[in-house]
This record gives sequence, C-alpha cells and structure tokens, in this order.
Amino acid sequence: MGHPFHLVEYSPWPLLCSFAILCMPVGLVMFIKTGDFILMTLGTVTTAIIAYVWWRDVVRESTMQGLHSSQVVSGLKMGFILFVVSEICLFFSFFWAYFHSSLAPAFDLGSVWPPVGIAVLSPFQVPLLNTSVLLLSGVSITWTHHSLEAANNKSAIQGMMTTIALGGYFLWLQYGEYVETSFSIADSVYGCTFFIATGFHGMHVLVGVTFLSVCFARMLLLHFDSKHHLGFLAAAWYWHFVDVVWLFLYVSIYWWGS
Repeated sequence: MGHPFHLVEYSPWPLLCSFAILCMPVGLVMFIKTGDFILMTLGTVTTAIIAYVWWRDVVRESTMQGLHSSQVVSGLKMGFILFVVSEICLFFSFFWAYFHSSLAPAFDLGSVWPPVGIAVLSPFQVPLLNTSVLLLSGVSITWTHHSLEAANNKSAIQGMMTTIALGGYFLWLQYGEYVETSFSIADSVYGCTFFIATGFHGMHVLVGVTFLSVCFARMLLLHFDSKHHLGFLAAAWYWHFVDVVWLFLYVSIYWWGS
C-alpha cells in the first residue's frame, strides 16, 4: 500500500467513470435535439460496467487483501459524507426552485399555488403510504445494523431483505402514482418541479436498493463482521438520507403544496 488514503491502489476507474458519466447528459441533449440516443445509451451502459468493476475492486481490497486499515476506513467515511453533502446541495436546489415559484406565484400562473388547471394529488393516499413504507424501511435498516454489531448474521439478513422489499414496494407505488397523475412535467412550473424533485428521489431510491442488494450478497458471503462492515454502513447512511429527503418532499410538495 503506497499511502494510507481511500485510493489504496492505482485505479483507472475514477477517470474513466467521469468520462462515461459526462456522456449521459451530453447524450441526453443530443437525444432531445436530434433523436439520436446512441451516446446516452453508451454512457449509461459504460457507467454501469465501470461501477461494477470499481465496486468489485473495492470489495477485493477490503475483504480479500485486507488493505482497509483504520486510516483508509476514516478516509472512506469522510469521502462518503462529502458525497452525501453534495446530494443535499442537489436537492436543496430543487426545493429552492419549488418555493421560489410557490411562495410568490407569478401572474401567468394565476397568482395562486397550485397553478390554475393543476389537479394535485391527495397527500393522504399513495404519498402517505409511501411515507409509511420508507419510514418502516428506516426501522428495518437500523435493525440490520444492530444485528451486524451483535454478530447475528441471520437477523441481519432478514432485516436487509425487509429493507430491499420495502424499497422495491416504494418504487412500484411511485410508478403507479406517476401513471395516474393528471398532469405532466410539461404542465407549468408545478409539473416541472414536482416530477424533477420526486423523480430524482425515486432514482436515488433505486440506487439505494442496488447498494443494499450488493450488501445483501456480501452478507450471504460472510464479508461483514461486528467490527468491519463499512460497505453496509455507507449503504445505511445513504438510505437514511433518502428517507429524510422524502419527508421534506412529502411535507412541502404533497401536503403544503396541495
């Protein structure tokens, strides 16, 4: 190991991943302008492949090679915390756009919020159920964490299975909600901010479920013990972040905004 930082070996994946991710928004613009989706598809597939091999290398470094010393673990935790902070900034921009438009509705919106002609969703139907589902998933991921710390792998696996199932159920409910919504992303600033904020959150739930699924596979392979389970800890932090963001979305967009 050359240095006690989070990159314990020279890796091509950070640089290659940055170029692959760049292809996705550029490809999206090309798709919107010309209808050509080749670059966007190439960027998405390449990013998924690089994420897999990068994740594989990190698992090998930690589990097989034993390179994750206390200094490396500390660096990884700090890096992940900074990543979550960047995600908070992303969602802050969505909330800023929403409240900028809703607290002082413009004349062309009818000077009211929600805008004239928008049939908003009831906050006490599917959105409330989704809130309950995510809160329960927060309980189950905490159950998993405590089980790992108690070296009870069977209980941890049960908690993880419950969390993944609840995350999948949330996505299914959100899909059904989108299908039944009477407005679209093109319907004024309300539709735009609604679908951008809730859609990006749904994408984060999908990423979180993927993250938890990898941890579930590692639990089955006995990669974690009561002292060393940083991969799971990062997934749990991310999932709690997703829970908290949804609470803000529910209160501001579904309840207050209706």
